[in-house]
Amino acid sequence: GNIMKKSEKDKGKERVQAQKKQVQMILIGAVAALVVITIFGYLFFNPSGAKAGQTVAVYYTGTLDDGTEFDSNVNATPLIFTIGKGKVIPGMEEAVTGMVPNQTKTVRIPVDKAYGPYRNELVHVVNKSTLPPDLVLQAGERYSIRRSADGAVALVKILNVTPSTVTWDENHELAGKDLTFTITLAEIQKS
Repeated sequence: GNIMKKSEKDKGKERVQAQKKQVQMILIGAVAALVVITIFGYLFFNPSGAKAGQTVAVYYTGTLDDGTEFDSNVNATPLIFTIGKGKVIPGMEEAVTGMVPNQTKTVRIPVDKAYGPYRNELVHVVNKSTLPPDLVLQAGERYSIRRSADGAVALVKILNVTPSTVTWDENHELAGKDLTFTITLAEIQKS
């Protein structure tokens, strides 16, 4: 009967070791979770993240829903702007807020936080006699036109040219579109 007892004792030891191992795995899991939570907390709640009033330098690539890339400054000059000054679309300011240097994220910016809805009232039919006589406009092309009234410059796309009129569109070329940007915060500039 002695052999029986010994194997029970061994089984007991194995059970204790198995339990210890399980406890270790749970502890390792808990530590890993803490590390993840700490990193997550650092990225999302870190006071050193970009905030309103700070000037940031960012690299970005912008794409449309169909995957068409419409703009990118990657491998070029970073876009530098001050958060909260309205120099870039609202969605870009919001996306960069809270980011830390060298962080990259992809955000989808809806129309209302991008270039706004497409507005039909920004399409104008202009009498050619009001334009400089030497001006040659081609349908499909973009031109900047200075208004004589207030000197403001409008970027327009020519939709149609007839012998007596020109139809142009003052909507931003990305008006009415949801945009996706992959943004990398290069730096938060020291004020």
